[in-house]
Amino acid sequence: MLKFYYNPVSVNARRAWVALLEKQIPFELILVNLDDDQFSNDFTAVNPLQRVPAIVDNGFRVIESLAILDYLESKYPKPSLMPSKPENVATVRMVEMLAVNELQPATIPLTRPLVGLDVDNQKLDAAKERIISVIQFYENLLGNHSYFVGEDITLADIVAGTLVPSLPLLGFSLDVYPRLKAWSEQLTMRESWQQTTPLPEVVEAALPSVRKILERRS
Repeated sequence: MLKFYYNPVSVNARRAWVALLEKQIPFELILVNLDDDQFSNDFTAVNPLQRVPAIVDNGFRVIESLAILDYLESKYPKPSLMPSKPENVATVRMVEMLAVNELQPATIPLTRPLVGLDVDNQKLDAAKERIISVIQFYENLLGNHSYFVGEDITLADIVAGTLVPSLPLLGFSLDVYPRLKAWSEQLTMRESWQQTTPLPEVVEAALPSVRKILERRS
């Protein structure tokens, strides 16, 4: 059985977790605590970069969330989470790359005050501007569709959808983005989102570990 190494507060792990559930792939959940368990010899043997997520499928190891998503789609093609038309493939990739390369890094400065760390005001303002640019792009891209590519969920929705619904917690109301708000609410009604949403007490307990991770990145 496929082994999935995760932590419930990891956005990167959650997108792989959602995909596993949406594709109905049997898997074994293996919790990696972020209070230094990621540095253990056992987990380092799985992922030398010492971070979640990671999977081991019949002895084949995959690290990095987007690589895991691509592997799952190729290895377990039904139900499909990737469209076939070139234009739609490009749309999925655009949404994914903006989420991972622009939106997610921009949330880090906003997270620092939540765990008691200082943040430079210029960096904070730049991060807010970047977030607004990305979510406005998403708002326009959605148009009148239920999901980014028509009426079926894809990897685009999974990657962006495990980030965007948490933006209000960082001070970004989605009220001025009605399409994105409706899309976000629709996603959170799916069983895969509800099953992978960390409980408030789990998030609270993880804050000291999150602080340590952010301090290492400073």
